[in-house]
Amino acid sequence: APDIAGQNKANPIATILSAAMMLRFSFDLDREADAVEAAVQKVLSDGFRTGDIMSEGCTKVGTVQMGDLIAERV
Repeated sequence: APDIAGQNKANPIATILSAAMMLRFSFDLDREADAVEAAVQKVLSDGFRTGDIMSEGCTKVGTVQMGDLIAERV
């Protein structure tokens, strides 16, 4: 998304879930992939959203904070 590069607006979830797929399908690390996927799900269920998926009643965060929130839950 070159139009938002460097603005802390991009949603990192797809990239993070791609890493989970790499763990699962390239390295046979199912438990680790499950942990990453569960962390993403937990952040979303806790109500955190980047601007592109923002919903009423949720907390808007930027790229860096979303990544940090997910990393904290792995």
